Amino acid sequence: MHENEQNSDEENLISHLEALRNTLLRCLTALGIILPLTLFTSPHFLDWLIQKLIQDTPITLNFFSPAEVFILQIKLALVLDLLLCFPYIAKQLWNFILPALYENEKQFIKKIVLSSSSLFILGVAFCITFILPLIIKFGASFATSELKATLGISNIIGLSLWLSVIFGLMFQFPLITYSLIKSGICSYETIKSKRPYIFTLILIIAAILTPPDVVSQLMLTIPTYALFEIGLYFSKRINP
Repeated sequence: MHENEQNSDEENLISHLEALRNTLLRCLTALGIILPLTLFTSPHFLDWLIQKLIQDTPITLNFFSPAEVFILQIKLALVLDLLLCFPYIAKQLWNFILPALYENEKQFIKKIVLSSSSLFILGVAFCITFILPLIIKFGASFATSELKATLGISNIIGLSLWLSVIFGLMFQFPLITYSLIKSGICSYETIKSKRPYIFTLILIIAAILTPPDVVSQLMLTIPTYALFEIGLYFSKRINP
């Protein structure tokens, strides 16, 4: 009897590992299929991003090695590939873990995944549309007739990608607040009373993640705290 149970457990483990392998293979296949498309479109996306960032500024972007722009285009293609395949990858992972969840857990996690994805995209769009141009213009404002703004393209694009990811992650604050209150881990009154500490925490995180200038830190701190307040407001009447 004990041997039969052991064999059954081993078969279940093997079946789970096989299902996980198939899930990962499907995700990698999707990434491989979309990659040629993103490799083709990455130069156009790079041109659009550069125009968006340096418009109405005297800044000139430069590259300092023959393969620098090419390598940058490949990096952008990989990022675009991951973003385009994210819905499919999320669906595959969701289908893998779905059988192990209760119905109420399925509904809660489904809402969390959809909300998290939407907030991440919103954070990236907000960063590219508003924050990055403001940071670039602030830096360009120091240019004079004797001091020219000449920047490397890898530095600017690297900064853009880094800040976009950071804003996408920091835009999760309303969801974190909602989840803590909804799950009963923290009450609305407890989180409300900790506002000064939360603002200080956000300020410290922004100082760590952004470049060492006050403008970038405030650009991340202010909308993140505003989103925290929004999440707190909508969580007010939640019953855990």
